[in-house]
Amino acid sequence: MAIQWFPGHMTRARRQIQEKLKLIDIVIELLDARVPLSSRNPMIDEILQDKPRIIVLNKADLADPQVTEQWVNYFAEEGVSAFPIDASSGHKVGDILPKAKFTLADKIQRQINKGINPRAIRALIVGIPNVGKSTLINKMAGKNIAVTGDKPGVTKGQQWIKVGTEMELLDTPGILWPKFEDQQVGYRLAVVGSIKEEIIHLDDIAFYAIRYMAKYYLNNLQERFGIEYVPEDLENPNEVVKIMEEIGRKRGCIVSGGRVDLDKTSILFLRELRAGKLGRISFERPADQGAF
Repeated sequence: MAIQWFPGHMTRARRQIQEKLKLIDIVIELLDARVPLSSRNPMIDEILQDKPRIIVLNKADLADPQVTEQWVNYFAEEGVSAFPIDASSGHKVGDILPKAKFTLADKIQRQINKGINPRAIRALIVGIPNVGKSTLINKMAGKNIAVTGDKPGVTKGQQWIKVGTEMELLDTPGILWPKFEDQQVGYRLAVVGSIKEEIIHLDDIAFYAIRYMAKYYLNNLQERFGIEYVPEDLENPNEVVKIMEEIGRKRGCIVSGGRVDLDKTSILFLRELRAGKLGRISFERPADQGAF
């Protein structure tokens, strides 16, 4: 699968970030806690170079907490501080400033030693579309400044936003790479809603998510939809289709002739999944990279 999606405003965003780097003290890289690696932009390291960085795992309220802890440890081994938050409710958002201060402690101390009163930390927030940048900025600023939305590509411009007296944030448009070489990345992002739904068919997205859940979170499927079928071989597509059909029958997604409407079933399933009604689910984990 080669997904082409690189709008012009994303090309501009890359140039804008590079132009602003000299003004930045630290980068806040915002990832989706449910798919941390898939929601990392592979161009970010190249663009940001050696700027100090912290990783914020947003939407942790929707992710499996045990798997999230594995990701925190994974990034720690990579030498980067990572921690989970929920920008919507504000849970743990207050940890960002202390984490940034800790990361920049040496630089701040050098300023103090020179008799310089440290100015507000200038932070750049980066992340792919729909990862929650604007929601986070609004929560940190304590008011609605950044435009928010539940679809990719809402933020179009950039602006400096004050967070009290100790931090200034630079919001930028999300950047999504122009081509997914690994189809797993594309599907994971589609499952959590970070890719426009016109790009991958809903049936395929739901199929991928149900197959993954049948492997790792079968109980969640059974409890939410009351299904009884237990797949024996998830490599067999028919096994997954049987689960989809049972979900459809349980929810009345039936068309003439008694067939299950898989389109309607997919829409219903993905809506409930993304709303967290199937429990806290992570769709990738450090231990099984490339194994699913």
